[in-house]
Amino acid sequence: MTIPQTITHSGIHAVGLRRFFGPVPAVRHIDLDAPAGAITGLIGPNGSGKTTLLLILAGLLKPDAGTATVGGYDTAASPREARAITGWMPDAFGTWDALTCTEILTFFARVYGQSASEARRRSDELLALVYLSEFAKTPARVLSRGQKQRLGLARALVHDPQVLLLDEPASGLDPRSRIELRDMLKALAAAGKAVLLSSHVLAELDQIVDDAAFVSAGCSVDPGSTGAAIALSSWRLDALDRGALAAFLNAHHVTWQTEQDGAVTVGLPSADVAAALLHDLVTANVPIHTFAPASGRLEQAYMALSQERV
Repeated sequence: MTIPQTITHSGIHAVGLRRFFGPVPAVRHIDLDAPAGAITGLIGPNGSGKTTLLLILAGLLKPDAGTATVGGYDTAASPREARAITGWMPDAFGTWDALTCTEILTFFARVYGQSASEARRRSDELLALVYLSEFAKTPARVLSRGQKQRLGLARALVHDPQVLLLDEPASGLDPRSRIELRDMLKALAAAGKAVLLSSHVLAELDQIVDDAAFVSAGCSVDPGSTGAAIALSSWRLDALDRGALAAFLNAHHVTWQTEQDGAVTVGLPSADVAAALLHDLVTANVPIHTFAPASGRLEQAYMALSQERV
């Protein structure tokens, strides 16, 4: 897979966003940072304001208060500039069912100022990227839900945006397509793009995101205020000599707990601290064979936030 290497801007930044629909608050107060070169998960229950937030960041809704910038451009004050560097993928593909995959991508490429030949080349390139080349001349109405999702991602990438806003991009994808999506998003982030990804499938997000932003009832929530930060920085350790591991952790005042399979988890504030702990364990000749971020961290954090809300 070849991802274009591009010079990036500053990612996504939002402060004090509010948006009401009549008397109904969709977004009450949201602050958000999603840096370039990273994948940020957007997590919250149904009705928490995630989609409204994404629509504001995409320039499709104006906030009633607060500011949102993508790549340094204010989405309300400089909407054309912001949209020019933003790729938006909603949770449903939308209309255009009578057009072929090539016609859809070519049309959007032309809208973004590409010549006819450039638009056709870009369309072919993106269809190959999302494994839809064989459907180039197929009307979108014939595609499955998962194939439409992949076409929607190609449409979001047609102008090589610096910022990607993805609302449930894995919905309807089969397992192989989910793995391909995960690899593709990692490559895009490695190319310097800011990726903000909303999904309810937390186990999948756990494997891909560099950081997570939590929202609840239209407000951003600080995981550190609920103890969820510990879950987000949990590490799983196991050793050939579990007694030596426990003795080392106790001697160094590291809080730990035993899992059902006998491994232990510890809460560490950063990857640097984890690296230092691993170095000390090896230096002390503790026979470590597992040292990795604990799975289910986002689910643990989500549940901690839910319990705090209750």
